[in-house]
Amino acid sequence: MTRDNERASDITPVAGKEEYPPVGYSWYVVGILTVAYVFSFIDRQILNLLVGPIRRDLQISDTEMSLLMGFSFAVFYTFFGIPMGRLADSKSRRALISGGIVLWSLMTAACGLARNFVHFLLLRMGVGVGEAALSPSAYSLIADSFPRENRATALSVYSMGIYIGSGLAYLLGGLVVKWASAQERVNLPIVGDTRPWQVVFFVVGFSGALFALFMFTVKEPLRKGLRMTQAADGKRTISRVSLRETIDYLKANKVTFICHNFGFALLSFSSYGSTAWIPEFFIRKHGWTSSQVGVVYGTTIMVFGALGIVFGGKLADWMVRRGYRDANMRVGLIAAIAWAPTGLLYPLVSDANIAAALLAPTTFLVSMPFGVSAAAIQEMMPNEMRGQASAIYLFVINLIGLGLGPTAVAMMTDYVFQDDNDVNYSLLAVATTAHIGSSILLWLGLKHYLDSLARLKEWSRVNA
Repeated sequence: MTRDNERASDITPVAGKEEYPPVGYSWYVVGILTVAYVFSFIDRQILNLLVGPIRRDLQISDTEMSLLMGFSFAVFYTFFGIPMGRLADSKSRRALISGGIVLWSLMTAACGLARNFVHFLLLRMGVGVGEAALSPSAYSLIADSFPRENRATALSVYSMGIYIGSGLAYLLGGLVVKWASAQERVNLPIVGDTRPWQVVFFVVGFSGALFALFMFTVKEPLRKGLRMTQAADGKRTISRVSLRETIDYLKANKVTFICHNFGFALLSFSSYGSTAWIPEFFIRKHGWTSSQVGVVYGTTIMVFGALGIVFGGKLADWMVRRGYRDANMRVGLIAAIAWAPTGLLYPLVSDANIAAALLAPTTFLVSMPFGVSAAAIQEMMPNEMRGQASAIYLFVINLIGLGLGPTAVAMMTDYVFQDDNDVNYSLLAVATTAHIGSSILLWLGLKHYLDSLARLKEWSRVNA
């Protein structure tokens, strides 16, 4: 047997069968990938509560700090995600993820050594490139490890990493702010005198790099539904789809992709915009300290965000078993609408404790869609195109959500309300507009999503 045929036999399922790894092992893989996602979001969000000490030590402006927090990361994360997605459709997904973890972790650790804005900017770009390797490959691995009726739950558990990682970033940031007020420097071996914020980057970065070793315990599952080519000698090999075929397939499903990607991107726009400015909302409107916000809001995100995203996946799988073929899109629509009662109220109440309590159900509902949105992509795309479609989806939601969401809230405060203390009205206006737009797009997309599922069935029959 040739090396190419060995590789083909390793990742190709037996014809006519849907083979999946043992259930326990599949959930172990989800667990490993979820922890990797937690590390990625800690590295991504840790800057949000370290603005003061980093600005002081590097002598940079608010504008430069905002570029480090969002734009520099988002641009490289989104643009590198597309070639990473294409690699995920044909190369070892385990190797891609392992390499990505090591790269973004070492770049994060190196941020603790940055001495000026340019150094920090380049390192944050490196973090974005490394993190781009994770989700397209992780989505594909999970989709090949679980049958359809359990897939949304599995992808939602993986997506818990968003909220556990973000929550831990706020908790760590809040503790560092408190720690920094008690001592100016920490003496470390080799590095010498360091600031507390630098220690955070070292600890988080090197911990992530060590965790990459756990990826070697993960095996590539069989790729489902791959096209095969039979040679004259009877040997069968994998027939890869070309980039042109992928583009044509995406064009055939363009309405579904527009409704799905932009519908969920508006929810991401609301989520990232709110997450970036809720700490300042409590500081400016209610007089809380940064460390107090870090502990309370970090815990809220970590607990209720994780519960909400898993509930969304469970709900979608429950609906699939009862015949709702558009369940993944439908759950997104439900969440976009159900957010309204508490999402509209928390910025307006005068009591800080009531506002914090209202954030618990708001966070739960905001988090619900982000597992099922990924599951919808896996559901409607041929296996050979899932990584690329996932990368495009991540490109859209991160560019709109992470790249524009926080800026939209800031611009409402600066140019519409023209008062820093009116950040609560900015949060309300941006989130409300986003949820209305998302509800319309997801509702319009329900029928088109069913059409795309039928189109996939026909494509699979023709290309079997």
